[in-house]
Amino acid sequence: MALPDISRSMLNNSLVLGLFAVLTVGLVAVTQFGTADRIAAAEREAKARALGEILPAGSYDNHLLDHPREVFDPLLGNKTATPAYVATLKGQPSGIILQATAPDGYSGSIVLLVGVLADGRLAGVRVIGHKETPGLGDKIELAKSPWIRSFEGRSLTSPDESGWAVKKDGGQFDQFAGATITPRAVVKAVHKALQYFDAHKAELLAVQENSNG
Repeated sequence: MALPDISRSMLNNSLVLGLFAVLTVGLVAVTQFGTADRIAAAEREAKARALGEILPAGSYDNHLLDHPREVFDPLLGNKTATPAYVATLKGQPSGIILQATAPDGYSGSIVLLVGVLADGRLAGVRVIGHKETPGLGDKIELAKSPWIRSFEGRSLTSPDESGWAVKKDGGQFDQFAGATITPRAVVKAVHKALQYFDAHKAELLAVQENSNG
């Protein structure tokens, strides 16, 4: 009689565990369904704040994530099309944030967000992805160094072509002690992003005007 009792006990335990699993999955599903919208909204707001940090306060009044557009050009260094976010002020385009990639960092590609005002001046640059050496190349991060802010207010003509390089190469941008490759790659990528904007300015900003009606 022992074997049937053991089998019955195992069956009961299996049923209990199975029921528990079903209830757990159901609870997780209900919880996820109830919070998914709030999580998505929170993520959207966090992304909007991050984008907004690149542009000067008061330079736009639209929600930057409302009308993204896909752009692709070798000058931007991206392998695929990436979203661009156009800022408007009182219905008129005031700037754009582009994603650019520096493929020649010391430890691999460096992904950037490049904000350009409608007049061609840089609003700001931020690094959103890299694998550079901690304590050396990672000074491209704003949290580690203010170096990335040296791009603010620059344009294709300020400095001129020769100035768009690190000082070691005769340009106007500082390099890091023991890490010249990283800032050199970023300066080059930002310069190319400005060249892309200059070549496609009318197209980029006109599209946003139409999308706003």
